[in-house]
Amino acid sequence: MPPTADLREPAPGLLSRRLFDFAARIPEIDPQLTRVLVPWMMRHRRYVPGFLRLARTLKQSHRVRARQLAAGVRVPPFLILSVTSRCNLRCTGCYAGAVGTVTRVPAQFSLDLDEWRRVVAEAAGLGVMAFIVAGGEPFLLPGIVDLFREFPDRLFIVFTNGTALRPHDYAALAKLSNVVVMVSLEGDRALTDRRRGNGVFDRALACLDRLQHAGVLTGMAVTIEPRNVGYWSQPANIDALAAHSGPLIMFIEQIPEAGCDNGLQLTAAQQRRFRQTVLDYRERQTGGAFIIHSPADEETLGGCVSAGRGFAHVAPGGDVTACPVSALATHSVRTSNLREALASPLFAMIRDNGRLLETAGHPCGLSAHADELEAMASGLGAYRSGAPDPAPTTEWPIAIR
Repeated sequence: MPPTADLREPAPGLLSRRLFDFAARIPEIDPQLTRVLVPWMMRHRRYVPGFLRLARTLKQSHRVRARQLAAGVRVPPFLILSVTSRCNLRCTGCYAGAVGTVTRVPAQFSLDLDEWRRVVAEAAGLGVMAFIVAGGEPFLLPGIVDLFREFPDRLFIVFTNGTALRPHDYAALAKLSNVVVMVSLEGDRALTDRRRGNGVFDRALACLDRLQHAGVLTGMAVTIEPRNVGYWSQPANIDALAAHSGPLIMFIEQIPEAGCDNGLQLTAAQQRRFRQTVLDYRERQTGGAFIIHSPADEETLGGCVSAGRGFAHVAPGGDVTACPVSALATHSVRTSNLREALASPLFAMIRDNGRLLETAGHPCGLSAHADELEAMASGLGAYRSGAPDPAPTTEWPIAIR
């Protein structure tokens, strides 16, 4: 029996009434969220007004996107913002470093907070519901939490390594109800520190614990590759770290990019076994976490959902690309607007050529067809955003701030 069935009809006008109403709406968004999100909301009721506001925005933004589509522009519900090219870690196999989103000194020139504010405002006006905030390390952008505060009717899902938050960040996040913070982990201490650097595991867990103490909705993001797939194939390990991370987990299979070690990619057999682990975990009736699994979940939607099908990406310098893994762009928010970028021939070409979005066992459709995509995009005047790091395959030195 789903948790909503245990809720009794409360008296009108009370906060509990608002909680009941929202709990009843959750299955409209995603039925699997009910099992993990309703119990969390019962413990953190300050989020209820914000979630009700987001539920209204969900419906409103759907109508706005429908009007844009009728006018010939496909606007995605999600927009990924790589808000800075700076990062205080150098993780093995980092695709952001491989494609030039994360750079060494000198850092790529990034949009400032006011420019990001304009991007979010335009996107919201076009019907974008939620923003996935990444980098680099997003908390290295001064004032980033102010951006979340200024758009309370939009959801911000922030991906962080958990080592760069300052006391004022925790204090500010504790007052917001439209932010989810996803902290990157690779598994236990040995697995995490081997990929991310000594001491990162302990600092990431401390960050998660502090966020949970502040009542912030949290989760963990995990890059799945051969060295940790066995660890995450054990439901007990998922439960153990979920106790720290909160009710949300994103498993992202390692994407082999130019310069990255292709030996980090799962074999076909490992992909099948791990997919079954995720499916079995989702069948549990009690406890656990809500899991998003990429790319397998995208396959149920007909392949990759980039290029406006489900999301698009704005790079640190303002270039608009189909996704964070593709560095090809024809528009920048510095010289045009987001609507023009979403309506670009480049995005239309990607969507119209379905094979470019087919993963076919590869973690990323556009990465699997990178050469074909670049050849096709050259005729549209596409250029490369960012500058790939010269040595992303090595065990980079760590500089934790």
